[in-house]
Amino acid sequence: MSGSSTAFDGLLASVREGAVRREADRTLLFDEVRALTDLRFGAARLPVEAGGEGIGLEELVSRLVRLSAADASLGHLWRGHVAFVEGLLLDAGSSGGVDARWAQRLAAGAMVGNAQSERQETTTLTTRLHRVDGRLLLSGTKYYTTGSIYADWVHLAALYGDERVLVTVAADHPGVRPVDDWDGFGQLLTGSGTTTFDAVPVDPRDVSAPGVETVRWQYLGSVFQLALLAVVAGIAQRALEDTVDFVRPRRRTFAVAGESSPREDPLVQHVVGELSAAASTARRVVLSLARDLDAARRAGEDLQPLQLEVYRAQRTVPQLVLEATSSLFEVGGASALSRGLGLDRHWRNARTVASHNPVAQRTRAVGRYELLGILPEPSAAGAPAAEDQQASSLAVAAPGPGRL
Repeated sequence: MSGSSTAFDGLLASVREGAVRREADRTLLFDEVRALTDLRFGAARLPVEAGGEGIGLEELVSRLVRLSAADASLGHLWRGHVAFVEGLLLDAGSSGGVDARWAQRLAAGAMVGNAQSERQETTTLTTRLHRVDGRLLLSGTKYYTTGSIYADWVHLAALYGDERVLVTVAADHPGVRPVDDWDGFGQLLTGSGTTTFDAVPVDPRDVSAPGVETVRWQYLGSVFQLALLAVVAGIAQRALEDTVDFVRPRRRTFAVAGESSPREDPLVQHVVGELSAAASTARRVVLSLARDLDAARRAGEDLQPLQLEVYRAQRTVPQLVLEATSSLFEVGGASALSRGLGLDRHWRNARTVASHNPVAQRTRAVGRYELLGILPEPSAAGAPAAEDQQASSLAVAAPGPGRL
């Protein structure tokens, strides 16, 4: 990223040190997010001539894994921003001509939050864009607005008349009010709660139609899911590190004569080995998919095979990590349950991330393809496909050319 890698490494060390305390106290990550934006973390994928580093998707995902190992919520809250930037790069195509307004904002350190979902019984949107006295104004309420409480801009879906559109608004307007009311048992600091919009002015250049172009849906859908899998891989890595740190200094005296060293116990070694294997496998799968997806996009190749590979990874990676983060408690008995250690947060956080897109949906989609040759398809905007509502909503999750 811009600046030295030493600065990023130093930030990771600082973030890691306070992770357990921040989660226990529910201390939001404003300082940590600002430190990352100061390093222009969110601009790294932009071309050098647009103010970025021009790094590949694999390198970005590697940074997300490392960031998530330091603090799982901190890696997760960048998910919407990552997809937003990838949408800009996709629109730029082979020319590399990223939208100049957004390149300038991102290169200056701006962060983009995501606010697509609403708490409704159906997928119907209630957030609306109105034209009042010649001005476009946005009003409505969103939930699961991951990252928006920290963001400079918020990207969301709304209705303009009967048309579903994408809108990006300035988060510092007084009509934008994020609330930290996320009540899940994991990923507590992502700011994934409610954000309301009350007569927020919208630049017509920041409104676009979602579109359901197959390539866009396949690529951005895969990016959204790889960002989550990177978080899971980071959780596994931190779970391994925390478990090793817990075991190494222990001197067990219960149920044995004298003292014994748990680190020499074959059963403890087996559990740590399982954790190590899960962390390594998760990381390698996610990075290889990011590398292949980036290469296929640049070459204009068919993305369907890689989309299916991402679906398969959504089945295997969370399962590996959930099993490993559950079994880690075998290394220490009751002492491993200490709230001060916070070892339980690894399973809670992995379970929370894995629930964003139910594994059963992805597994069924892969099985249907294997048996019937039917590939996942995007639906019309505003009409999510029955087998994959989140995937179809990705058609409205990244910017396109302005239209109003």
